[in-house]
Amino acid sequence: MGKHSTGVSTNKLVFTSLTACLIMLGTLLFRIPVPMTQGYVHLGDAMIYIGVLLLGRKHGSFAAALGSAMGDILGGFAFWAPWSFIIKYAMAFVAGSLIERTSRIISMTAGGLVMCAGYLIAERVMYGSWALAAVGLPWNIGQFAVGIAVALSAQPLFRFIPEK
Repeated sequence: MGKHSTGVSTNKLVFTSLTACLIMLGTLLFRIPVPMTQGYVHLGDAMIYIGVLLLGRKHGSFAAALGSAMGDILGGFAFWAPWSFIIKYAMAFVAGSLIERTSRIISMTAGGLVMCAGYLIAERVMYGSWALAAVGLPWNIGQFAVGIAVALSAQPLFRFIPEK
């Protein structure tokens, strides 16, 4: 397949778009409402980690940002879409950057902690209280931990990905 004027191959563009769709579906289809908040936990983070493993930092981050924001918009949480776009991009970027230098578990955990910090700040801005923002923190930690477990469990399906 050919390359676009940006130098991105058609295959990379298609796989980035498909990964964004998987992230969106993981966010929309596997939701568990979080008590005491207006939010929910989902399997989108697992798809983000898989996307970073398959696509690398640059394209995995873009897929994470786009898929998460689309999941928010289509799932009725459009007011979170700008936050999710930035936070999930940062999450995937950190995980993708570190995966080249350290283990997958450490890199994914670092990305998950970035996500937790991002949503803590976003919820502080949205709710006006650190105490209210902190209510969602354990749920975000659980969400990225499950995401790591799912992504690593799926790892045998992607044998062509070299170990870091």
